[in-house]
Amino acid sequence: MSYHNPYTPPRKSATFDDHTLAEIRRAAATGIYDIRGAGTKRKVPHFDDLLFLGASISRYPLEGYRERCDTTVVLGSRFAKKPITLKTPITIAGMSFGALSGNAKEALGRGATLAGTSTTTGDGGMTDEERGHSQTLVYQYLPSRYGMNPRDLRRADAIEVVVGQGAKPGGGGMLLGQKISDRVANMRNLPKGIDQRSACRHPDWTGPDDLEIKIMELREITDWEKPIYVKVGGARPYYDTALAVKAGADVVVLDGMQGGTAATQDVFIENVGMPTLACIRPAVQALQDLGMHRKVQLIISGGIRSGADVAKALALGADAVAIGTAALVALGDNDPKWEEEYQKLGTTAGAYDDWHEGKDPAGITTQDPELASRLDPIAAGRRLANYLKVMTLEAQTIARACGKNHLHNLEPEDLCALTMEAAAMAQIPLAGTNWYPGKGGF
Repeated sequence: MSYHNPYTPPRKSATFDDHTLAEIRRAAATGIYDIRGAGTKRKVPHFDDLLFLGASISRYPLEGYRERCDTTVVLGSRFAKKPITLKTPITIAGMSFGALSGNAKEALGRGATLAGTSTTTGDGGMTDEERGHSQTLVYQYLPSRYGMNPRDLRRADAIEVVVGQGAKPGGGGMLLGQKISDRVANMRNLPKGIDQRSACRHPDWTGPDDLEIKIMELREITDWEKPIYVKVGGARPYYDTALAVKAGADVVVLDGMQGGTAATQDVFIENVGMPTLACIRPAVQALQDLGMHRKVQLIISGGIRSGADVAKALALGADAVAIGTAALVALGDNDPKWEEEYQKLGTTAGAYDDWHEGKDPAGITTQDPELASRLDPIAAGRRLANYLKVMTLEAQTIARACGKNHLHNLEPEDLCALTMEAAAMAQIPLAGTNWYPGKGGF
């Protein structure tokens, strides 16, 4: 005879939680895997697990209203004739026209220009609006080669060779047919309305030696003027950074698994790659071992949200950061004012990641003319510029508190870790000790 204890509520499995059960039922009913955008949703060690050690007696703080804290960064000074100088080390990551509306791309260019930083084309080519409103524009050179042509390579201020992305290192993205409008189809040389999948690797090279040849080709096409970035997903950051440097990169862009993506398999996003926090120190170590730290610049992306995140990434050894998802939110994505329409799509503001379906009520991740018209690129650009300004001021505030007159003067010893995991990944001492996992003694 069984007995139910009325004082104990039913207990659900931690392994088979509600989301897992729902996904099993969905897969059983449809026979297809789930596709979504955005980076990982699982909780991983992140910048929140680090704290700064402000100045007191042993360190002398800077007076915020009297003493300067510089934020400028020069990218591409290794080989390029025309390296780029940015007023802030916060850049806009590559997000394509196709994944985003034309108004959204224009707004990103406007906002970046107002803030004195760069934006990036993404997969799908360069639009005239984007080029026209971007003072500094980085052209992404991807495996798909969509829209790639020598004219646009020369019109860009820098070129980013994309080998991998944080949410899908080793995998390609997807653009569903409903987002392939006449203009998108023409730019990408694709049939209108047909699903496409971006390639996961470049068609004309198979290894680092070939990458060196490709970088040389790009330099010759652009008369050695443009900085050449190499972007990799966070998987083997030490070796990938070292090989990118040896292939001739001016800048390495390293994207952790919190980094967003237009769309790919959910199982990929949640189970491939490494947290951003775990990627930085191995990459910096590779640059130091090659004697190239600060000579080849390191840009970190994947889950950057605030000036504190920026300051922590720079303290760990990065030269700059890139933001994607946060930039879209600043433009107006996932705004609660569209909650009623998000609910009609079966989601809610703050959880919407079905960007690939092209039904974004905010008019940002869509090619629907009616929806896209909801986004005013001028107003959205100003919001983005405001957000970038606040992040920069926050990073300056922290740097001054640590006694630093430039964001790049922040260093690992300005930090401590709250958890064993963060201490091990960042190689930062656990708070109250001089030890982290892997370091001898305590």
